[in-house]
Amino acid sequence: MRKADSPDGFAPGAVVLQLCATCPGQGAHALQAALEQASFDVPVRLAFQSCMNGCSDPVSLALQGPGRATYFFGGIDPEADCADIIATLHAYLAADAGWIEDATACGRLRFCLKGRVPALV
Repeated sequence: MRKADSPDGFAPGAVVLQLCATCPGQGAHALQAALEQASFDVPVRLAFQSCMNGCSDPVSLALQGPGRATYFFGGIDPEADCADIIATLHAYLAADAGWIEDATACGRLRFCLKGRVPALV
């Protein structure tokens, strides 16, 4: 992961994982460490967001990138799901416009998906 280079706090072209900061639970430090150890073709940043309105199934996680689909997950355990989050990031980066057609590689996260929104064109 690289430090942010742009005024909005994100490196240009960065993929951002938005983790709900108000959901109960632990594991953000483990997820951050796993992201730092992983190898990606673009910068990946973990950001914390106040309530993401997924309260019925915490912890909420969103995956976003410029020109890519946005994914919203619920019921995530940031520590236990680290490997599946990394695998999902790799699938996301490999997919055209971030639109993952076969989510098998995403492990448990494919069952936690609450919504997917196409990229703006």
